[in-house]
Amino acid sequence: MKYAAAFARSGGGRVVLFSVQSAKVPANLLTLPERIFEDQENRWLLQLRAEVRELLGDPLFDGLEVDPVIAEGEPAPEIARAVRKYDIDLVTVVTHGRKGLSRALLGSTAEEIIAEAPCPVLTIRPPQHDFVEHRGSRSEVRLNRVLLSTNFQPSSAAATQVAAQLANQTGAELHAVYVIGDYFEQISVMFPEGGLTALSRLRGYVQERMAQLAREDGARAVTHIAEGRPYEEIVRLAAKMDADLIVIGTSVHASLVGGTPVLGSEIERVVRNAPCPVLCVPASRVMTPLPALVTQPVS
Repeated sequence: MKYAAAFARSGGGRVVLFSVQSAKVPANLLTLPERIFEDQENRWLLQLRAEVRELLGDPLFDGLEVDPVIAEGEPAPEIARAVRKYDIDLVTVVTHGRKGLSRALLGSTAEEIIAEAPCPVLTIRPPQHDFVEHRGSRSEVRLNRVLLSTNFQPSSAAATQVAAQLANQTGAELHAVYVIGDYFEQISVMFPEGGLTALSRLRGYVQERMAQLAREDGARAVTHIAEGRPYEEIVRLAAKMDADLIVIGTSVHASLVGGTPVLGSEIERVVRNAPCPVLCVPASRVMTPLPALVTQPVS
């Protein structure tokens, strides 16, 4: 919640407290008379109302416009629907890692939200490096170092814009990293002549593009080029430079076991292993200067 409150406060936006339930919730839950909850079947609604009221009364939201919204269904599609309905600019998700076969086959709820949401999604996985500072009952964004992961594909264009915007607005250092995947090294071993030539050309191209990024107005990033497994190099650099935030562009594809959109495996691994929060930016949408936020705790 503190991230949602901090971004809304810094951008003059509002917060939408969004909860997805497995059963239908009355639209007037907060104003229903107590006698409605006397039925044993409705006791869970009484608990839900108490939790919503507690959240609305949190001092973090003092002075902010906060709208509670409760929907029935599955978290990812319902949140995606809410993003469009309420014109949301940023979703914040607190995620806790899941293990075992179910996660490997279906993906975590947070990753499903990232794949389906048509706006940037900020994932927080406690305990992580924190970039929200408390001042009394208020929380404020305090970014010192932002790490942009780029591949110069269309999917990373919006992420570059958002990272530069955040760095400019907060005075943070902007770092950009391009990782040349270890599969290029494998190709070079298998096909020495063609593979080495391709790898050499790619290195030259990346150096040229990163030098250009370092000079661009509005970005002026400190650039890093690494070779290896992309998610490992991104996570390693973020830890080494003590990054407050990783910004990465996302693109999705259909699942092999159904029509549900899924993220690429490297992005999923960055989200699961990052030492700091990760802002996932879809190619189709960027944040406006006055963001409204959906905050969704995920267990």
